[in-house]
This record gives sequence, structure tokens and C-alpha cells, in this order.
Amino acid sequence: MTAQYFKEGEWWVSPFNVKPEVTSKFELPEKVEIHDATLRDGEQTPGVVFSPADKIAMAEMMSDVGIDRIEAGMPAVSADDYKAIKTICGLGLKAKIYTFARAMQADIDSAVECGAHGVIIEVPIGYPKLKYQFGWTWEDVFKKSKDVINYAKQRGLHVVYFPYDTTRAREEDLVSLLNAIMNECPPDSVGVVDTMGCALPEAIKYMVRLVRNLTKLPVEIHTHNDFGLGVATELAAVEAGATVVHSCVNGLGERTGNAAMEELVLALEVLYGIKMNYNMKKFPELFALVSKMSNIPIAVNKPVGGSRNFTRESGIGVDLVIKEPLAMFGTHPALTGRVGDIVLGKKSGKRSITFSLEQMGINDTPDEKVVEMLALVKALGIEKKTIITDAEFKAIVKSVL
Repeated sequence: MTAQYFKEGEWWVSPFNVKPEVTSKFELPEKVEIHDATLRDGEQTPGVVFSPADKIAMAEMMSDVGIDRIEAGMPAVSADDYKAIKTICGLGLKAKIYTFARAMQADIDSAVECGAHGVIIEVPIGYPKLKYQFGWTWEDVFKKSKDVINYAKQRGLHVVYFPYDTTRAREEDLVSLLNAIMNECPPDSVGVVDTMGCALPEAIKYMVRLVRNLTKLPVEIHTHNDFGLGVATELAAVEAGATVVHSCVNGLGERTGNAAMEELVLALEVLYGIKMNYNMKKFPELFALVSKMSNIPIAVNKPVGGSRNFTRESGIGVDLVIKEPLAMFGTHPALTGRVGDIVLGKKSGKRSITFSLEQMGINDTPDEKVVEMLALVKALGIEKKTIITDAEFKAIVKSVL
């Protein structure tokens, strides 16, 4: 498993990524799974409500794209959620289906009744949560966890222990809790949860290594994006040996959102050389569906999902967008189901005009006419404060020629 900074027709990223001085401290796992929480954490985005039909449609497409694990929701939230989760579990999808649970036997029973493969058992460990929200100690958390973890395992579920707000825990509390858990009720994996999105990448590495060394279990990482580090911190966790990364499609989630599924997949495949086996050409279809279901538009410049990521307005090298995309972009547009695009506006140059004319079948235009069209294009772009439409350019061409 070796990262390639260049792959013909697919990507051309920094050769410094693969220098031994950069990679020598990596503890990359052979395989990284995506655990996608769009149907649960994504729905916790303020104002977002998914119907059972929405959740079923998204789950089917997520599985088709290649997502390994889908967190279908929390059965206890409502009868509709229970129904949706049970239906998704019965679809026979390639993805494994997990539910979200409190440390309560009733939530475990619901997961089993729905037919889930596994369960995320959440308990608080962040000190602000324990002190101000619950009035608990780590011992209280352990007492509430012990019987439920064992019960879930007895019922045949894969158990992810999810001490949330992990990154704001007192280290002694976290260590004591995990030692007690491993002595009496070891789960199948443990999550490091940056609930408030407030940890540095190096801090996440420290915590992943701490949890791995304490438990000798697989470690999962779940982050939010409050400081714009959601994806960076999950990738840092993988560098420290985490084997499962949690995500939401389009970066949905509470407040600033969760780490974006699509950004994680692309980075793990291209920048780290971890084979993800995802059909990234289907990404645009999935993004559009989730955007429609959530009623949240995708920013045009959002990484991976933005509609103008491969769009060029500046005149310099404009023809290479079509002829040699890797001269202009780190990844080929086709890798993620896209095509390069050229638009006209204030920043256009003469080559932008001649290229656009050639696309219309108009060749060998006199230079003075190109200059005249460029002036009109720039003027209109400045007046509109945006790019000009195809119809507007055709009108300019007609007026000049």
C-alpha cells in the first residue's frame, strides 16, 4: 500500500506527500472503513427532517456508492425512525447497518428487533458535560455502560463504545473509564469523539494512540468541523492507526457539520494510497439526492461536491481545463464524475474568447474582433458582478461579427 502522487488520467498531487520524511511516522491501517452518519447526525443539522422514504433512498444510494457502514438512526427517536431503520436493515444492502443507542437495554433491544449489524453506544465523558449537564463522575458513566455493553454483545451486535466529547475529557477520567471497561465489559471498538470539533490533529493522534494502547481494540474517529478541521483530524487519526472514520455526506451535521464523507474518501484514496473501492463517479448523484432531501444547497466551491470546482474563469491556461486537466487541477474531473468547464467574465482573457468561439464552431476570428468581444465580456461581467451566460456571449458574438 503505497501512495502515488501521480496516476495517469486520475490525479497529480504533491510529490512531497510521499517523501519518507513525511510518511515515516504514519501507522496507516491496511483498510479504512467509512461509517456514515448522515441519516442520524446529518438529520441533527438544524432544520433538517428526513422522512422514512428519504432515509431509505439515501441508504440505498450510499450502499451503491460503496459506503461500508450506515448509521441508519436511533430507533427511540420516533415510530417513523424505527420503521425506517427496520426497513433499511431488511433491504439486503452491501453496507452494514448500525443504530445509535443510549446506555439502555431498551435501545439495544430495538437495534436487534430492527435487524442491525451493530450499535453505537453513546455515553458522555467530556468534563464540561459531566460537570454541568449530568452531574456525573467517570464511575457513574462506567456503571451505566457495563451491563449494556455486555448485553449488546450477548445479543449478537457489534458494539462501538462511544464516549462522546472525548476530546474535552480529563485524561485521568478517560483512562480510568477505559481501564474499567476493558476489565469488565470490553466492546468491539472504541470511538474517539471530537464532539465540539476543538482538537488539533496532533492532539487527535495522541488520543488515538492512547486509546489503542489502553484497550488494544480498533479505534474509530468521529469529528465535527467547528474549527474547519473535521476532515484533517480524521485523517490524523488514520495516520495514528484508526480504522474507521465517521462522516456525513455533504458535511451535514450539527452546527458546522461532521467530516464530509466524500472528502475523506478522496483523500484516503489519493493522498494516502488506501484503496477505498468506492464508485466516486456516482458521487454527484448522491450529493444531489442528499442536498434535495435535506433542503440544504451545496456551496459551489465546496471540496469534491461543489459545482464549480473544475470551472475556470481566468484566461491563463484556460484551454488546458479541457485538453490537459491535470495541469490545472489536482484530480481529473472525471475521477469524481465531473467535467471541466470554462466560463466568461471579468477575469477572462483573449484565449477564453477564442476557445469559446471554437466551441461554437467559429474559427480564425480576427484579433481585433476577439479584443472587442473580450472588452464587452469584461464590461458585462463587471456590471453583473458574476459570470455571463451562454446566451449573453452569443449576443456579444452576433453584435461584433
